[in-house]
Amino acid sequence: MSDQLQLILATIVFVLTYVIIVSEKIHRTVAALMGAAFIVVLKIIDTEEAVHAIDFNTIGLLVGMMIIVGITRQTGVFEYLAIKAAKKSNGEALKIMVALSLVTAVLSALLDNVTTVLLIVPVTFAIAGKLKINPLPILVAEILASNIGGTATLIGDPPNIMIGSATHLGFMDFLINLAPIVVVIYVVTLTLLRIIYRNQLVTKPELKQNIMTLNEKDEIKDPALLKKSLFVLALTILGFILHQYIHMESSVIALSGASLLLLLSRQDPEHVLHAVEWPVIFFFIGLFVLVGSLEKVGVIEAIAAASLELTGGDWVPTSMLILWLSAIASAFIDNIPFVATMIPLIHDMGRLMGVAPEALNVLWWSLSLGACLGGNGTIIGASANVVVIGMAEKRGTHITFLNFFKIAFPLMLVSIILSTLYILFWYYYPGLVSLLGTLAFGAILSILLIPLNKRLERSASNLNA
Repeated sequence: MSDQLQLILATIVFVLTYVIIVSEKIHRTVAALMGAAFIVVLKIIDTEEAVHAIDFNTIGLLVGMMIIVGITRQTGVFEYLAIKAAKKSNGEALKIMVALSLVTAVLSALLDNVTTVLLIVPVTFAIAGKLKINPLPILVAEILASNIGGTATLIGDPPNIMIGSATHLGFMDFLINLAPIVVVIYVVTLTLLRIIYRNQLVTKPELKQNIMTLNEKDEIKDPALLKKSLFVLALTILGFILHQYIHMESSVIALSGASLLLLLSRQDPEHVLHAVEWPVIFFFIGLFVLVGSLEKVGVIEAIAAASLELTGGDWVPTSMLILWLSAIASAFIDNIPFVATMIPLIHDMGRLMGVAPEALNVLWWSLSLGACLGGNGTIIGASANVVVIGMAEKRGTHITFLNFFKIAFPLMLVSIILSTLYILFWYYYPGLVSLLGTLAFGAILSILLIPLNKRLERSASNLNA
């Protein structure tokens, strides 16, 4: 088979698979595996090349964390945290929305956002029922918070896991570079949601007492297992923090943690392995083979060259292109296949420009922010969104595409605008940060001094009198 024919066939198979995934006519795992099978059967890549294309570090990290979370969720600790947060809000519906979304964001950063919403949503409906309020505003806040929180760390969202595995960027790299802007985006998003929903989240004083009667301790089903799970989880996260310094792959850390928890909990491995989302794992496997075929036949390199020609090889427009393209694309299609395609594309950009791998870091942060936050744009933008919508429908709360879009898409654009400013000012024009910081400090100081100045003026007037 000629190289030209291989290129055409690989492109056709990839595009058709992508269309099927987006259409949701066939399960995305089946579509990805069928696409990968066609690639191998057509001998675009052989079996050895297909196996080599699979990123086993990403697969291992996902499996390890799924096992740890699957065992930990049996303890009821996540429900405990949700009810505790609601009680700390004193039954105030707006405060509960903020509290539950904060729990969702933090857990999404430390675990994964799909598991987090699976645990938080049932508690949300229970709390909304006791307050006799519409759960929709809280559910929207939790969806947005899950994707925002997942952006902050290496393990929070599949796109970050894939980027970290392909670049050897560590847990602390993601935390240091992404967590600051994620915190700002979370605060801005929740502030805007409070304004949007302030008239909908109102309840009677007597109903607030219903929340205070809940006993979060009743949710802890196995205290002994909880201690073991939290110990292993803390040990695993410590491993992620140190893995780039001790030169150990993140998948080894995750699988070691999972093995240790299996040993300590003495649970039946067959039962525990049901917690692993095998359709997701095989979706990744099929995807890696598909992207590997595009890389082999030269499609990725051609797109990289065209992108560099479009931006003139300038880092600033290249970063902005990646950020905004990722955000808009991820709002309407699954961000996982998009990121799988973008990773070799950015690698090829660096190779064509002859720059060191470290110089590409700002492009990786742009891709992460765009892909993870862009998922907030529509109800199909991220897996967590689809899960929450499905759970809500089963409980009688229907969230339409348009109703979600009208709230979420503008908020997603706000988050990308904030990300744009962050990328520009923090990585390209850091001098402006110091200047803006000085001006902001001066403005705040002036505002704080106004009452003092007025008091001094009154004192002076009294003395003159």
